[in-house]
Amino acid sequence: MRPLCVSWKDAPAAIETLLSRRTSRALGGALVAITGPVGSGKSSLAARLSACVLSTDDFLPDHDTVMESQRDEADAADMNALGAAIGALREGREAMVPVWSFQTHRREGTRVVTPANVVVVEGIHAFAACSRLGADLSVYVDAPAHLRLARWRTLEERGERGWGVERATAYFHAVAEPTFARHAPRWRALADILVESTG
Repeated sequence: MRPLCVSWKDAPAAIETLLSRRTSRALGGALVAITGPVGSGKSSLAARLSACVLSTDDFLPDHDTVMESQRDEADAADMNALGAAIGALREGREAMVPVWSFQTHRREGTRVVTPANVVVVEGIHAFAACSRLGADLSVYVDAPAHLRLARWRTLEERGERGWGVERATAYFHAVAEPTFARHAPRWRALADILVESTG
């Protein structure tokens, strides 16, 4: 079945409508997986859907423990811990999750995520994590590469990340883009909804 294609503006309403047809909230937290390439708008969309959001970024490996070329691969992330957190939230229990720092590029401390009727898992590994747990809805967010890179640069310019524009741009082209591109056709094929972000 082809995914439903929607604009960024219409995405929350479309997701809620399709989700309501597939789930009974009385059975526990509905699970929405949101993936897409770096800078596509996954985090922003997740925040519009629920207060209960797990970011796969928080389960990334400490960068000093893996080769740079492997840092965005699911095999390097703590997928077991991510799966356990998803399971707890779907059962209505709080989850203690790590906090990954873009300043130090390692996990720094923990935080508590409170369950809600809709549990959103967003990030480059969202489909990989949720495929084993049976997501109620899978959403793929896309945007042109030049727009995504501009968003990344803006974060660096504001000091929200720890690399600076030049280093972040190099990582975007050498690691982030090619790594996700290897998995993108499979993730797009699994998506129920395709969200096009253009601005």
